[in-house]
Amino acid sequence: MDVSPLAQTRAGTARYINGLLRELDGRDEVDVRQLSLGGSARPWNLPRDALWYPFMLSRAARDLDVLHCPTYRGPIVGRAPLVVTVHDLAVLRHPDAFNRWSRWYGPRVVPRVVRAARIVIAVSEFTKRELIELLDVPAEKIRVIPNAVEDAFTRNGPAAEGEYVLAVGTLEPRKNLVRVVDAARSLDVELRVVGARGWGGVELGGNGVRWLGEVPDDELAELYRGARCFAYPSLYEGFGIPVLEAMACGTPVVTSRGGATEELADGAAVLVDPLDPAAIAAGIERAASQRDELVARGLRRAQAFSWKSIADMTVGVYNELVA
Repeated sequence: MDVSPLAQTRAGTARYINGLLRELDGRDEVDVRQLSLGGSARPWNLPRDALWYPFMLSRAARDLDVLHCPTYRGPIVGRAPLVVTVHDLAVLRHPDAFNRWSRWYGPRVVPRVVRAARIVIAVSEFTKRELIELLDVPAEKIRVIPNAVEDAFTRNGPAAEGEYVLAVGTLEPRKNLVRVVDAARSLDVELRVVGARGWGGVELGGNGVRWLGEVPDDELAELYRGARCFAYPSLYEGFGIPVLEAMACGTPVVTSRGGATEELADGAAVLVDPLDPAAIAAGIERAASQRDELVARGLRRAQAFSWKSIADMTVGVYNELVA
């Protein structure tokens, strides 16, 4: 498995890789070798994209039974059968929400990597539809295997103090945080935001908004538990792990109508138009008024996802390629 993304992010992709690796560790039926290049410093990003993925990774994996790239960055030729996990196709659907390099890289490389894969794992039915529509991937080549949450995210445990709405996400346009800020201010309620600094000129702070940066999982779980609700009206997601984390912590969720987060919520969240701050504000008020009902639904929904079942399905994909 290519684990290079762990040097670049602590967000959803990293959670997927870490959860899967932890569950695969010690299983007799699979021996996982972790392959990577470089560290977390920004200058490593170009060598990874220019050298590691197109040339070096396939050579490092040439004697393996399967190469699993847990993002759509991967080789386009190689001896080992390739499995690629696609979390979303936002870079193709909303290129304006990405930096210049990603806008160039995405349409030129991602389609070739996906074509090179013997099997493509999509983290949701929504992402499967995107793969078929945007990249013409045959449905029979796609396996839908979702995400899960870490053990820290449970209803039992300490809760942060205060009356606040919580938002989680990298400071980038796609996370729609500016409209969440507008919604919280219209309700005169404090907004706390957890997430790494990103791109696109998204800056938060002041006037009832507290940007907390990145925090450890145990602290994030406390913030979920203490929140009036969790607001996640993202403009585009392939899955939406924070929605599941909030539900597992017993927190009412407000998220976007349509797309992957509606699929994930499956009736256990308040759905809103992410382009309308007034609708987001109304959703926050509705989540507070229906708290008990939403918490019960969310807890049941979160229990449907486990890293064990995800690992079982993923090993099944590996076995398809070595049978």
